[in-house]
Amino acid sequence: MASIELNKIVKQYGAVTAVHGIDLAIEDGEFVVFVGPSGCGKSTTLRMIAGLEDISGGELRIGGEVVNQREPKQRNIAMVFQNYAIYPHMTVAENIGFGLYTSKLGKAEKDARIRETAKVLGLEKLLERRPAALSGGQRQRVAIGRAMVRDPAVFLFDEPLSNLDAQLRGQMRLEIKQLHQRLGTTIVFVTHDQVEAMSLADKIVVMRDGHILQVGAPMDLYNRPGDIFTARFIGSPEMNMIGATLRDGRPEFGANSGSVRWNVGEGVPSGTGERKVSIGVRPQELTLMTADGGQSDFLIEGTVRVAEPHGSETFVHLDLTEGSIVARAPSDRVYRPGEKLCFAADGKNVRIFDAATEKLLH
Repeated sequence: MASIELNKIVKQYGAVTAVHGIDLAIEDGEFVVFVGPSGCGKSTTLRMIAGLEDISGGELRIGGEVVNQREPKQRNIAMVFQNYAIYPHMTVAENIGFGLYTSKLGKAEKDARIRETAKVLGLEKLLERRPAALSGGQRQRVAIGRAMVRDPAVFLFDEPLSNLDAQLRGQMRLEIKQLHQRLGTTIVFVTHDQVEAMSLADKIVVMRDGHILQVGAPMDLYNRPGDIFTARFIGSPEMNMIGATLRDGRPEFGANSGSVRWNVGEGVPSGTGERKVSIGVRPQELTLMTADGGQSDFLIEGTVRVAEPHGSETFVHLDLTEGSIVARAPSDRVYRPGEKLCFAADGKNVRIFDAATEKLLH
């Protein structure tokens, strides 16, 4: 079993607390991605799982056994770092085989395991080359192979694709996902790139300032973010947020009252009094309308500031009376600066967040 349990895990550096008592259960065979901005504690958490950082408080279990005091080599894990850290004077075969350096396997069995690992990673024809003769993606595969050859219970990846160009990142995402499908090994992957998180993960863990904000499947976090930070971090372009006041169950848009109209349906928090809120809607959930907008639930009218063609779609940046939004629009026409456009959304896709707590209300 390669399940991982974090129970009230704390990491302190002197008086500074980097990780604040987090709880998380990772099932055997899951692909879990920690995502968040720099300094949120995701790499520190990964290094505590690996045994490269001491745990200040709480309990860490791997395969049901407490491993707080175990050395990294005793945890049956393998780690792939941001920098490839492969040896330039060694061949691909020697670099992959270095993961077996301390094993008690015979030479024939080591060679067989190296070749098997190289075949899985598409490196079997490169075994005699040295790293200088490899592309960036091939070098990263060698680093993965060195971890794989040991047949660990858990793979840990610390931003392994951040040094690659955009095309290679896309290729390596696909290869890592296919590798997980073939091996079925538990993988914990750290990244600051939400596209990597969405495309790779069975489960995403969103972190901020040493706390876990939300855990869930990629589309659950995309469709049902629990707070403003998760709503804006997951999804590209990020979710639009429009300030408003919820008064007696009705949203009022202040300076944007001429730009935004919402025929409120069921489910909006009711009650007396008023509350400052942020109204969230994703660019992909907005549809270009005719000038009057018809009878749609939610309408936004604004002036084009800039348009970004993306091939099959165009993202249009609109200036409102106060603030701005981004909307997805058809790519079969040109959008000119200063042009007025109206976009509509289904009311069920409009979310309300409390402005003070940033938590989802509706």
